[in-house]
Amino acid sequence: MVPEHNALRPQFTQPVALSALALTLGLEHRGDDTTVTGVALASSAVQPGDLFVALRGVNRHGSEFWPEARAAGASGILTDDDGVELVNDPNLPIIRADNPRAVLGAVSAQIYGTVGDEGPTIFGVTGTNGKTSTAFLLEAILRGLGQATALSTTAVRQVRGETFRSSLTTPEAPDIHAMIARAHEEGVSGIAVEISAQALDKNRLDHVVCDVAGFTNLSHDHLEDFGTMENYLDAKADLFTPERARTAVICVDSTWGQQLARNVDIPTVTVGHRGSGDAQWLWESVPSDQGMTTLRVDGPAGESITVDVPLSGDHMLANTALAVVMVVNSGVSPADFAVMGPGTAGIPVFIPGRMEKVSGARGPQVYVDAGRSADAYEHTLSTLREQTAGQLIMVCGTSGNRDATKRPIMGATAARLADVVIVTDDDPRREDPDAIRQGLLEGARSVPGAQVHEIPDPSEAIRLAVSLARDGDTILWTGPGSQDYRDIGGVKVPYSARGEARHALTDAGWGQQ
Repeated sequence: MVPEHNALRPQFTQPVALSALALTLGLEHRGDDTTVTGVALASSAVQPGDLFVALRGVNRHGSEFWPEARAAGASGILTDDDGVELVNDPNLPIIRADNPRAVLGAVSAQIYGTVGDEGPTIFGVTGTNGKTSTAFLLEAILRGLGQATALSTTAVRQVRGETFRSSLTTPEAPDIHAMIARAHEEGVSGIAVEISAQALDKNRLDHVVCDVAGFTNLSHDHLEDFGTMENYLDAKADLFTPERARTAVICVDSTWGQQLARNVDIPTVTVGHRGSGDAQWLWESVPSDQGMTTLRVDGPAGESITVDVPLSGDHMLANTALAVVMVVNSGVSPADFAVMGPGTAGIPVFIPGRMEKVSGARGPQVYVDAGRSADAYEHTLSTLREQTAGQLIMVCGTSGNRDATKRPIMGATAARLADVVIVTDDDPRREDPDAIRQGLLEGARSVPGAQVHEIPDPSEAIRLAVSLARDGDTILWTGPGSQDYRDIGGVKVPYSARGEARHALTDAGWGQQ
C-alpha cells in the first residue's frame, strides 16, 4: 500500500501571485492578493500555500469545503459565480472563472512551471485495451535503454522508481502537471502516461503536449459516456491533434485504427501485425525459451528491431510493437534496442494485474487480469487456451455504473472460450450487483452447453474455481486485476484478488508463489 501522504508533487515551486496569474490567463481576480505554490482539487489534498479549486459536483459545490481547505493551509480559491457566493468573503483571494475546469490545465501549468518545451519526453497512450500495458512497456524500454523514467497508469504512478498512489486512469490536470514538474526536477528523460477518453473529454490533459501519442485499439466500452462507437473514437482522436501531440504512432490492426490514421493531421506512422493489413511498421513473433517471446519489428526504410519480452499473446505483442515504434519515433536509434535483444534479459517489464500469474509450479495455473470488455476476454482467453493442457476456468465480474450493453457480449465471449464460467461480483459501485451479474449471465447462458455458475461473493467464487481445477488446468480471474479494493456503494473496501487466489490455492493444498 502507498501511504496517503505520499503526494506526487515537485519539491520546490516558485510562488506565483494570484493577481499576476489572473492577468496572465485573462481571468478575474477578486479580494486580497496572495501567492500560491500548488493546486488542489480536494480539501483533503490541500498543502500549505495551495490554490484550492472548488468545482460544482454532482451533489455539492466544492466551495462548501473551503473551511477545511483553509484549515489545511490553502491560500486562495479558484471557483465560479456560485462558489464566490457560497464562500461569501469579499476579502478572500479568489480567481473567478465561468468554467474553472476549462482553465485548470492552464492554471496548473503556470503554477508548476510546466509551460514550454523543457522537461521529459512525454509518451501518451490511448485506446480501449492495452493502454496500461503499453505504458508499462514504454517505461521499461526507456529504462532498459538507460534512461531515468516516470510512469502514470491506472495501476500506479512512479518517478524514478518511487511509487505514488493512483486512483484515476489519467490524473486530474493539477496532478499530471505536478507529476511532470517532479519528473523534470528529478532529471527524468521520459514519461509514459496512460490517457483515457474521459480524461480528454474532461480537460485533464489541457496544456500537456505529448511528444509521441500512441493508439492501441478500440472496442465496445464506455458507451454510457459516449453513446456510439463513432463518438468514442472522436473522443480518443482528440489526443491526435496539434494542441495535444507532436507526432503519432497508430496500431492499424483494427478498422478503427485504420480510420483514425486516415484522419490524423499530425505526423503519423502506423504499425501492425505482418500480413494483417497495410502498416508502415510490421511485427511478427516467435516463441522463445523460459517464458520469453522474441518480437521482430521491421520499418519502412529497412530498419529491423528484435527484442525479447516476457509476455505472450498477440494482444500483448501488439502493445510491445507499438511501444517500440513510439520510442523510435521519439528519436531513439533502432540499433540501441540490441541491449534488449535475444541473448539478453529482454525488456525489463512487469505489468501488475495484466494476465498476472499468482500460482506456483504445482497445480492449476491461476492468473488475475484487469480486463472488463469482450475484446479483452477474447484476447486473454485465446492466449491461455494455447498454453493450457486441461480445462480453462474463468471467474468474471465487471464494474457497476458503466456501459450495461457490453455485459451480455462479455458473458457470451467468456462461455464460448472457457470450459467453465463463474460469474461473481467485482466493483458494483452504486449499482445493484445482482443486475450486473444478470447481464453477464444472460450472455453466458445463451451459449449452448455452457457450464455457468453464479457465485456473488468473489472469495467464494475463486474457491469454487480452485475446487474444480486439477493439475494442468488454468483459472483466469478477470476484473479486479491488481486493485487493492472493491468499490461497494461508493466505499472502497480493502480487497486483493491476488491474495484471495493465493489463499484459495493454499487451502486446497496447492501452495503458492
